[in-house]
Amino acid sequence: MRIRILGSAAGGGFPQWNCNCENCRSARGGALRGAARTQSSIAVSADGDRWCVINASPDLRSQILAFAPLAPRVGTRDTAIDAILLSDAEIDHVAGLLSLRETQALRIYCSAPVFEWVFQSNPMFAALVEPGKIVWTAVTDRVTHPIRTADDRDTGLAVQAFFVPGKIPRYARALPGNADGATLAYRIVDARSRSSIFYVPVIRELDDAFLAELPTVECLLFDGSFWSERELEAHGAGARTASSMGHLPIGGAHGSLERLRHLNGTRRIYTHVNNTNPILDHRSPERRALVESGWEVAEDGMDLEV
Repeated sequence: MRIRILGSAAGGGFPQWNCNCENCRSARGGALRGAARTQSSIAVSADGDRWCVINASPDLRSQILAFAPLAPRVGTRDTAIDAILLSDAEIDHVAGLLSLRETQALRIYCSAPVFEWVFQSNPMFAALVEPGKIVWTAVTDRVTHPIRTADDRDTGLAVQAFFVPGKIPRYARALPGNADGATLAYRIVDARSRSSIFYVPVIRELDDAFLAELPTVECLLFDGSFWSERELEAHGAGARTASSMGHLPIGGAHGSLERLRHLNGTRRIYTHVNNTNPILDHRSPERRALVESGWEVAEDGMDLEV
């Protein structure tokens, strides 16, 4: 199974267009030892020909252009993207769908609340829900589905969704009942080799049941949005905490670096990195702590095979 990191930054990308924090300022001036990033998304393929994309960031068009295997292959209108999985309904994970409005039908995998917020309650996406444009497969907690194309062909991949703690998008109206399914993690499995990855771009907390699932995959791509709980405040970039935005910080006694220390046999990569996070600077002590613990930090264009 091949994985391409299309984008590795949190919402706004890096450097963020309206941010003058130390990281963004240093990146613009050329002083930061680190790479620019677009907003987070990955592409996964069992054969290198047909692709499943997880999250459609606002940068999706440029990400497609930067990765030749996603280019049209035959005919006047074509795409190598067979299916799109959505981990939530946040703008930075769904706005790129509007760039796909002129394609043939696409299959969308997401939970019922995410489908409601994005496609049924949002008139901006009306062009996508015309008959024949979207084929929706509803995912439920811990149930495995084969990933299929809009015309029901097999892609060689399967997906198991996990409903994880996150948050409801700020624009979304409340739904009856609870918000189960507002945020999802995905285990993607190659049906032939049985190799697998976990993609967890957003998660607010880890419980024991979910922790027990993580050692079962060869590669974990995990929420690396913030190093600390009050990171935005420390950089003068706002008063919201990491957890109030749906993210578990990396650092600290209860952060993901400590909670996931036992995953020694799994390739571990932080992604969805916010522009204020010190791990963007290769010379920072925080980045050094990750490397010494066996973690990597995703960059746009990174290719993985499992």
